[in-house]
This record gives sequence, structure tokens and C-alpha cells, in this order.
Amino acid sequence: MRRSYIILAVLLFFALGSCIKIEKLPPEPMIDFREFTLSDSTDILGNPVRVGKLTFYFEDGDGDLGLPQPDSDLSEEESNLFLKLYRKTDGIFELVGPTEPLYPSEYRIPQMVVPSQNRILKGTIDVSMIYFLYDPHDTLYYDFWVRDRSGNESNTESTCVIVLGDSGPCKDL
Repeated sequence: MRRSYIILAVLLFFALGSCIKIEKLPPEPMIDFREFTLSDSTDILGNPVRVGKLTFYFEDGDGDLGLPQPDSDLSEEESNLFLKLYRKTDGIFELVGPTEPLYPSEYRIPQMVVPSQNRILKGTIDVSMIYFLYDPHDTLYYDFWVRDRSGNESNTESTCVIVLGDSGPCKDL
């Protein structure tokens, strides 16, 4: 009789465990801006530079955010994190073009492997940006978004206002 209680308890444990709802998220990635921090550093030649670190949270419901390591084929898509730069000129923020020295590069988020059956990806990404030529009074902010391997684009987020002469986290927009 005692053995049947143990078997019943084990079956009840597994039955209740199977009732746990599996989390579902949409296949389109979602991002959320967290922080942008500036600090002093030096480049590989010993020249002084400013380094900005963009931190954002992401979620991807189908786990296909990130690109595989590229091979020698140059036709492959190379970027999946995109930025637009807005620079303050005469008190107004304006979108700048690729001829601007502070114009941002596009970035590549590497492919992430999900070790479980649930393919949801969640986490935080840090991106470092190096400023070689800048005026300490330059004031700017970025709009940014990501694209997964299926071509789904995330929402667009904006950083806070960045003054390149300041150190530490930037101020709110």
C-alpha cells in the first residue's frame, strides 16, 4: 500500500510539472535601451580616444537573432544591428549622413545557440563605439534596431542624449 502512495506522489509531481505553461514570444525581436556610458581610453597606437558603450536588452521568440561566422563569401549579409546618428546643430537634432566623422558603423551580433527545446533568446548586449575625431561639445543620440536571420526587424529604440566631453552614463532624452 505504501508503494502505491509513492508511485501516486511521483505521478502527481510529473502531472503538475507538465502543466507549467511554456513561454511564447513573437518571432520578431524586441529591444529595450538600457544605458550608454562614455569613458576615456587609448587606441592600439596609444592615441587618446573616447569609448561609448551601448547596452540594450533583447528578446527573440524564435531564437534566430545573430549571424553565423562569415566565410569568404562577400555576398552574405554582414550586419544585423543598425544605427542612425542625430547630432545637435544650432539647438536642433538632425540626422547625419555617412560623410560625418561620427557616423556609426553597422554591427554584427554573432549567432547564439539555444541549448534547449524552447528557442526563446533573452539577454543583454553591449556594443563599444570608439570616437577618434570629436569635439567635447558634440551632442548626439542614436536610434537603433536589430534584424534576425528571418529578416524580422525589431522595434526602434533611442539612446539618451550623449555629450562626448562628459564621462559616465548619458542623460535622458
